[in-house]
Amino acid sequence: MKINLVWSRGLGIAGILGGLILFAGDMLFYYQSGSTDLLMNMATASNERIALSGVSALVASWLYLLGLGQVYYAFKPASVRVRTIVIISFAGILTAYGVVHAEYVAIAVTAKLAIQNQLDITTATELATYINDLLRLFVYPLFAVLSFVFISQVWKRKTLYPRWMLFFFPLLPFLLQGVFVKALSGDAWTIIIGGFLNLILVLFFTASTIALWNKKDD
Repeated sequence: MKINLVWSRGLGIAGILGGLILFAGDMLFYYQSGSTDLLMNMATASNERIALSGVSALVASWLYLLGLGQVYYAFKPASVRVRTIVIISFAGILTAYGVVHAEYVAIAVTAKLAIQNQLDITTATELATYINDLLRLFVYPLFAVLSFVFISQVWKRKTLYPRWMLFFFPLLPFLLQGVFVKALSGDAWTIIIGGFLNLILVLFFTASTIALWNKKDD
């Protein structure tokens, strides 16, 4: 299917919605007013909240992958090889977003059972947390490849993106996460840090949609 300007806008909005839905899923896990203990917050979340959060991962993954169509559109001026690298690596990352989030269900359920049965919550969730961390290791090489190719191509003006789009590419906010961890507190910390990875994708797809809104593939 040939992606035109109208499709590009719609696909970008799909990406934004994917980020907002998975951010809501994060908050279903993490948000408890006045508490910044994310593990304990998951342990005290209701069964309904945990179930809805798990479902959000599936819906958000579909929308994220649709949003990737807009990136494909932006990279139409680049070579086929470059475009393929960007799309495959980005798709791997976005798929991992949904898988990793869904795996958090295991952490939440285990934490909940630990509290109910008066077990040590850290020990009880150790295996589920280890698996979650293991899944993330597969993402980092993809992110490194994507970052190198995306940044170099946009900087060289070989895509439809303007150079200012690099400020909204996920690498910069990802590297600044530690600054937000130290600067925030209370509910703001829980909301921003708990949903950080999805918020940076909301930022990316929003900036991408704005940058390409009237940009035609000539």
